[in-house]
Amino acid sequence: MEKTDQLMRSRAKAIRLIGIANELLAMARELEIGQTISTDAAPGPERDGAKAASQDHPIWVELARQTYDDRRRRTKIFGSEDLFGEPAWDILLDLFIAAKERRRVSVTSACIGSAVPSTTALRWITILEKQGLLVREADPGDARRVYVKLSARGYAAMLEYFASASRSVVLLDDPRMEFSAAR
Repeated sequence: MEKTDQLMRSRAKAIRLIGIANELLAMARELEIGQTISTDAAPGPERDGAKAASQDHPIWVELARQTYDDRRRRTKIFGSEDLFGEPAWDILLDLFIAAKERRRVSVTSACIGSAVPSTTALRWITILEKQGLLVREADPGDARRVYVKLSARGYAAMLEYFASASRSVVLLDDPRMEFSAAR
């Protein structure tokens, strides 16, 4: 029994450390983007986004992966890509996962990840860019390649979404629940 308690405490500590590491990655991401989300602003969506960004949790990227995989599974099981198209959401999920994994996503890759024709995906990338949810950046090593990534606002919105979604799955503030989530 003592060994089990020690194992539970160790896992809870590991989960907290992962949360801290993800919080540091979120801060680094904000610095990399060159935009910070002000926490001194008046209450509103931007401030709530900053609050979510400062409370990152490792389970959120797993929820994003599961959501993305579930969307591909639906298409496969129902045998139609036309029934469940949400290219903007697929692009945001892909970019959120990529941000958490610290990898770059080319426009071409984002188009493929959206599971729609390239012209449709490019239109959605433009819309997401105009909404301030993603940014494009040229590849300094190859003028033909352009990368896309979540803007600070887009990243904060994804954190806020998964923070809200995960509340119904796991009570993140309860250490006992953190242990069961790690299993």
